[in-house]
Amino acid sequence: MLSRVPFRQLVTPLLVAGALAMVHIPDVRAARVAGRITGSVHLVALTGTPLRSGAYPSRRINAKTPYPAEIENVVVFVKDAPAEPVLGSSRASISQRDESFVPRVTAITRGSTVEFPNFDPYFHNVFSLSKALTFDLGRFRKGEKRERVFSRAGVVKVYCHIHSEMSATILIFDHRLYATPAANGSFAIDGVPPGTYQLSAWHERIGETTKPIKVVAGDDASVEFSLPVVEK
Repeated sequence: MLSRVPFRQLVTPLLVAGALAMVHIPDVRAARVAGRITGSVHLVALTGTPLRSGAYPSRRINAKTPYPAEIENVVVFVKDAPAEPVLGSSRASISQRDESFVPRVTAITRGSTVEFPNFDPYFHNVFSLSKALTFDLGRFRKGEKRERVFSRAGVVKVYCHIHSEMSATILIFDHRLYATPAANGSFAIDGVPPGTYQLSAWHERIGETTKPIKVVAGDDASVEFSLPVVEK
């Protein structure tokens, strides 16, 4: 004898199944309102041969720290990116080690703080006469550090009064659309609003190399740079 199933128990699952069938699951790709810029940077000598790591010799006395790869001194950024009114604060560090600033190139957003710890067994100094920011942090010994807030976008060159061969460059941006390439030269800049821009690859010794690029929402725009770095 078949048992009777209440009408409500039969109808409810059907209604739920129908409702689920009508639910629209949006395409993730279409939901992305921003695009991404990807690519790579190649450093080449004028002859077209790959540039060796640390192509520029240092004049420092105690050369204990290995020469960094020159790719570490490159920053890729959207040159005409719209300024962001609120960026938040972050921190970066530039060490004074073996009579050198390490790293030599640092990219930060406006309002970030950079600290300068001294790891050498003698006094150092940190100062700048750059248009974007002028300051002098004075002399300080090993184990001490000084820091500075960079509240204005621009390029700041940093030096040491005591050791004239020491220098570093700080790039301060009023947006987040920049990147430092990886060891193999690859880079990616996420969250780029759709539009046509000028993309720059900046190297500390040759300045900017700029290319136009078009960014479409939900897509990747790719570009390659070959920077003709000349050895001193």
